[in-house]
Amino acid sequence: MAAKVDTDKCTGCGNCKEVCPVEAITVEDKAKVDPDTCVDCGTCVDECPVQAISLD
Repeated sequence: MAAKVDTDKCTGCGNCKEVCPVEAITVEDKAKVDPDTCVDCGTCVDECPVQAISLD
């Protein structure tokens, strides 16, 4: 299961994109995770300053 972004919380800061080891995250206004690329490592979850990303 891929990381999920709560778009109501996401500020689009890009921290998650910078730390993703497989480049599964893009950021325009908000972060978006490519579920086919995401490996569920949780690095983005730990890095998000507003807790907008979860592994469900």
